Amino acid sequence: QVQLAESGGGSVQAGGSLRLTCKASGDTGGGYWMAWFRQESGKDREGIAAFYNKFTTRYADSVQGRFTISKERATLYLQMDNLKPEDTGMYYCAATRGMSDGPLLRGDYVYWGQGTQVTVSS
Repeated sequence: QVQLAESGGGSVQAGGSLRLTCKASGDTGGGYWMAWFRQESGKDREGIAAFYNKFTTRYADSVQGRFTISKERATLYLQMDNLKPEDTGMYYCAATRGMSDGPLLRGDYVYWGQGTQVTVSS
C-alpha cells in the first residue's frame, strides 16, 4: 500500500508560478510511476505529467515547456510556471508499479491522493 498526500495548491494570477508537492509513504521501495492529473469542474481527470526516473518523464502537450516534474526520494514535485487560467483545476497525485495503458492515462494508477486545488485568474 502507498499513501499519497498533496500540498502546494493555491490561487495565482496568470503568468505566475506554483510548486505542488506529493509525499508518498508506505511501500515506496522499488520502481514505480508517479504522475500528476488535473480535473477541471465537470470534466474527466487528465494526466499532465508523469515520472519514472530522471530519464523517463512524460508531459501532456498543454503543459510541455511550462511544467516540470521531478522526484526526490519518495516526494514528487510539479513546478508550474507561466500559469494560464485553463490550468485551473484540482490536481491529484497518483502512483502505480504496473504500466500498460500509458503513463498519462489514469487506468493503470492504483494509488491516489486527495487532491489540491489550483486556481489561476486572468
